[in-house]
Amino acid sequence: MGVKAISFFNSVRKNWGLYLLLAPAIVLLILFTYKPMYGITIAFKDFNTSLGITDSPWVGFKHFERFFNSFLFGTTIRNTITLSLYNLIVAFPLPIIMALCINQMRVKYFRKVFQIVTYMPHFISTVVLVGLMLLVLSPSVGVAGLVARVFGVDPVNLMAIPEAFRHLFVWSDVWQNTGWDSIIYLAALSAISPALYEAADIDGASKFQKLLYIDIPMILPTMIVLLILRSGNLMNIGFEKVFLMQNSLNIMQSEVISTYVYKIGLLNMQYSLSAAVNLFNNVINFILLITVNQISKRVSNSSLW
Repeated sequence: MGVKAISFFNSVRKNWGLYLLLAPAIVLLILFTYKPMYGITIAFKDFNTSLGITDSPWVGFKHFERFFNSFLFGTTIRNTITLSLYNLIVAFPLPIIMALCINQMRVKYFRKVFQIVTYMPHFISTVVLVGLMLLVLSPSVGVAGLVARVFGVDPVNLMAIPEAFRHLFVWSDVWQNTGWDSIIYLAALSAISPALYEAADIDGASKFQKLLYIDIPMILPTMIVLLILRSGNLMNIGFEKVFLMQNSLNIMQSEVISTYVYKIGLLNMQYSLSAAVNLFNNVINFILLITVNQISKRVSNSSLW
């Protein structure tokens, strides 16, 4: 038995109470996270519900080849990557900027009101949000149509324009989640030692200099960790919102991997093909997570592990 194993068992014996409290969480993790991973095998089988997972015949990489050769492969991959990158470029820095701005507010009442107003959209459900977008952007009864008629312009149904889908998706997400996402940066800013600001005041530093040389460097590790986590989910676009905003007119811009998996898996009952597509998606996310984490570790010495 190795030295590390002996050290581990000694730690368990000394802190058995803490490990006992941890046991239920470990059991739930195994039962609901790792045990269902056995179902991944249907991606390599011709799954038949009457035969079950075990007795369904193996077919190797047949379903992966079907996906790679399908006419929607390029479209779904392109739409997923484009939408994810667009959302990352826009939605990642804005909570940081908002947190830095809130941190500079000195009027407590105004600060609290501002935070409440920016947090509230996060609690609107996706269904309600898309419903509001449909009402507001409706060319007949919506605000957009009313404003267009006031200026003598023919109303346009933005939800039916393929090129407008990505902008509507990303900026509505910014409106809904920027305030909420800024909380973690505000927590990081509140942990900065007041002594740093006092030293900066003695040296005659301006507010902008304190922001540039104290605030941003101190929250940089938090920014890097969250960037790594978001990079690991680059290929994961929220299914509900995309599906609700999707229609026959914008389908070529809005069809992403998650909606494609839903349609072929649950609607067309091609379970093996949908499992293969989803597994491919998760493998790409895993590779991206490891790659970005290693790059961050070498460049900034900040990483997840």
